[in-house]
Amino acid sequence: MSSLSLAVRDSSTMLRRNLLHARRYPSLTLNLLLTPVMLLLLFVYIFGNAMSAGLAGGASRSDYVAYLVPGLLLMTVGSTTIGTAVSVSNDMTEGIIARFRTMAIHRGSVIIGHVVGSVLQCVLSVVLVGAVAVAIGFRSTDATVLEWLAAFGLIALFALALTWIAVGMGLVSPSAEAASNNAMPLIFLPLISSTFVPLHSMPGWFQPIAEYQPFTPAIETLRGLLLGTAIGHNGWLALAWCAGLAVLGYFWSAAKFN
Repeated sequence: MSSLSLAVRDSSTMLRRNLLHARRYPSLTLNLLLTPVMLLLLFVYIFGNAMSAGLAGGASRSDYVAYLVPGLLLMTVGSTTIGTAVSVSNDMTEGIIARFRTMAIHRGSVIIGHVVGSVLQCVLSVVLVGAVAVAIGFRSTDATVLEWLAAFGLIALFALALTWIAVGMGLVSPSAEAASNNAMPLIFLPLISSTFVPLHSMPGWFQPIAEYQPFTPAIETLRGLLLGTAIGHNGWLALAWCAGLAVLGYFWSAAKFN
């Protein structure tokens, strides 16, 4: 077999291994998935009327649901990738990697299996959170098929970029607990973005912090695709952040794994 065929075969095997782990031990994934779901329900039913006052034009609770959901979908991606950091750290500290190194398998297949498995779990988690959002009133009637495909592609690309960063965090962590703590910015950053309130409603000194970070341009781009709002330069910024984080995470992870 060629080197490419061996890499594909071994990476597929590692992908199945990670998916089996996720199926047999679903508690971590479910706990991380509950965070965006609980925030969605909390901010809609408890804070919805108050938070909608911060939107332009006297928005209602249903308008705030439409505003909130795109941000929480990307927050779901960030919370799901924390499980990847924990899973990678477990592999590195429990001795299985030493066993893999004695076997005739492709060197990068272990990491590739984690990355592909994480992206699939992110997409599934986004679908589940999206289903909850639709159940409580979210609608995207103005989005075309092309815009839906672009939104799906943005979510997948964002998941890939954050997954590579999470893999690097898992590789440098001495334990699963440390990996979980190191990956907490992936949940913290959406909280200081435009997920819950518009940038113009924030204090002036804080607006640049919220604007110039990876989540805000991705959220505004996804919001524009699903709701028909203006995207402006956020689309290019989102793609640049995704590409930059993916490249940084890939080389960081490859260097630490080697």
